[in-house]
Amino acid sequence: MTVLELPPRAGVPTSGASVMDERSRRRIGRGLVVCGLALLPWLVVLVTGFADVVNSAQESLTWVGLDSLEAVGLVATGLLFLRRDPRHTLAASATAVLLLADAWFDTTTAATGGDLVSALAMAVGAELPLAALCAVLTLRGLPGAPVRPIGGPLNGG
Repeated sequence: MTVLELPPRAGVPTSGASVMDERSRRRIGRGLVVCGLALLPWLVVLVTGFADVVNSAQESLTWVGLDSLEAVGLVATGLLFLRRDPRHTLAASATAVLLLADAWFDTTTAATGGDLVSALAMAVGAELPLAALCAVLTLRGLPGAPVRPIGGPLNGG
């Protein structure tokens, strides 16, 4: 066992039925990567056209930096999850925090009207669901975490 390998958890099936089927793992991993890559065009918009909307160059840099970190976090989480690398929990937890912070800052700094509606739509439609998924991946990937199929009961009953 290398330094980066974790010992098997008690109760984790080592053969036969897996806790998460491979199809679900691929969908989740690929979905996270796609969401991270989908932020790239938005980053171009932020860099090229957002300076007219925000109050300062520093504020524009802040939004570009935050969204860049989210993109890297989503891609890293997805790739590590696809590889069954236990470090996906680290990437997922950091990404969840970034997504929550982005949703908070977007909604609290938005002016009333269209900006607020747009910020709420992004929070409810993308940032909060992705943050929740990352939180679930973090909790399920921790050593000693309860092992159960996604959507199944926690205590088997």
